[in-house]
Amino acid sequence: MNPQDQWLHQKEKVLAWVRLGFSIAGIVVVLLNPERGARFPLLSQASLISFFLYSLLVLIIVSRAGSARDRFNLWWLAPVTTSLDLIWVSVIVLSTGSPTPFFAYYFFPVLTASSRYGIRGGMVAAVVGLLLYGLIRFHPAAQDSVAWDIFIIRSIYLLFLAYIFGLLSEFEQKQNRKLTALYKTAADAAAKEERSRIARELHDQLLQMLATLSLSLEACARNLSQGPDETARELRSMQEMTTQSIAEIRHFLSGKEISVLAPGTLIESLKGDLSFLRDGLGVHVILDNEPEELNLPPEAERELYYVIREGVMNIAKHAHASNAAVLLQVTDRQVRGAVEDDGVGFDAEHRVPNGTLGLRSMEERVRKLGGSFNIQAALGKGTRLSFTIPLPA
Repeated sequence: MNPQDQWLHQKEKVLAWVRLGFSIAGIVVVLLNPERGARFPLLSQASLISFFLYSLLVLIIVSRAGSARDRFNLWWLAPVTTSLDLIWVSVIVLSTGSPTPFFAYYFFPVLTASSRYGIRGGMVAAVVGLLLYGLIRFHPAAQDSVAWDIFIIRSIYLLFLAYIFGLLSEFEQKQNRKLTALYKTAADAAAKEERSRIARELHDQLLQMLATLSLSLEACARNLSQGPDETARELRSMQEMTTQSIAEIRHFLSGKEISVLAPGTLIESLKGDLSFLRDGLGVHVILDNEPEELNLPPEAERELYYVIREGVMNIAKHAHASNAAVLLQVTDRQVRGAVEDDGVGFDAEHRVPNGTLGLRSMEERVRKLGGSFNIQAALGKGTRLSFTIPLPA
């Protein structure tokens, strides 16, 4: 059940307990003062006991509906119980004569109708209750009619309570609708964020490794002419990557976080990725980092690695470049970096909004760290992806 259904069920359960309390109180009143049921003793006893059993049955129905897995949808319960409450209260009032302490029981169906249907429902229940009460007390065959002034005062009380209860109920329903809308918005946002996270995980790790395998196959095909030793080395490398991919997929499917970078190994990992460009694709690569030993927070180091590796893989897959460079400069307050190549480039001014998944993932990771991301590219003039990330003081 969603929060709105849970609240409706909880409200119906409270009303069921209150009804049961009214029924028990009525039996206790007649037991303590038998004269209250002296006019029609048998009818009085039958109406009070049956009202208790009916109240107990409604409580059981509501409780079982709440424990069921299906949506709380007892739409028929509200009109049926409101009608039965009015009839039962009127029978109890009729059987106990006048003056009766049970006029106050009309408050209960008015309360339930107001809580379910607002002001209009409460007022309708109050008017019906007053008509039934007036029929009982002012019928020509009635032996104990009530004074008009008392009837008018009681009518005002009942109508006023119906209005107040209905007003509060309508306010509560508006708030519940707002909360439900917020709940749905939050759930949609959480689902969207989870889809984005899964897409990033798949793209930045598993798909990147598969892309590397594909490029390795191309390199292996080129190396066939150079001799079996070079080909065997490439095949062993691909076998290791395949085994690692299988292990990471298993970790991902089990819900475990996949970690591809040990703390403090950013430069070493980047050198390994860049060696593939150099040895496998014949691209002249430069890694320029200042200072030589980087001391970055673990989260910043991890996100930087994903960003730079994505840039490097884009060079390998799309750039057809002869030269590439990765630049990193770390100061006390920020990290400045760039991944650039002299390849075919692309039209940055007319690219698809939000870019490809790879570029979008790079930008999201940089902005996640509070940084800025910039793309400079032109057809035939290469590409430069630069970023600036602030470091915590």
